[in-house]
Amino acid sequence: MEKFNAAHKLWIEAWSAEENMSFFGKCANKNWHGHNYTLSVTVKGAPDPVIGFVHDAKKLSKIIREQVTDKLDHSNLNLDVDFIPKGMMPTTENMAVLIWQQLEPHIQGCALHCVKLQETDTIYAEYYGEN
Repeated sequence: MEKFNAAHKLWIEAWSAEENMSFFGKCANKNWHGHNYTLSVTVKGAPDPVIGFVHDAKKLSKIIREQVTDKLDHSNLNLDVDFIPKGMMPTTENMAVLIWQQLEPHIQGCALHCVKLQETDTIYAEYYGEN
């Protein structure tokens, strides 16, 4: 499990300010707002017969930090992160997919199973890849 802090704003230009505030609540704050995110990543595969791990947890943590959390931590998700397409709404759901895309090429010897991104105690998204 890794943690990072980031700001974002959820806003649809075609909607009025009232519609945006009604639908997105605090996430539509004109001056942005932040979350303390928790990122959980699971892998699947057969445990290595010698070490007993599906993937070395320390190496997995390093991959997650280098490919994802170092880029997201203390950033503005709408403006600062190179792997978030310009104009894409940085929702928890979209972020989980993008994080998967960042990690998948770096996972070797097993398969990425789930990316779970938790925005608040009650809001989170889980992504299991394309089916």
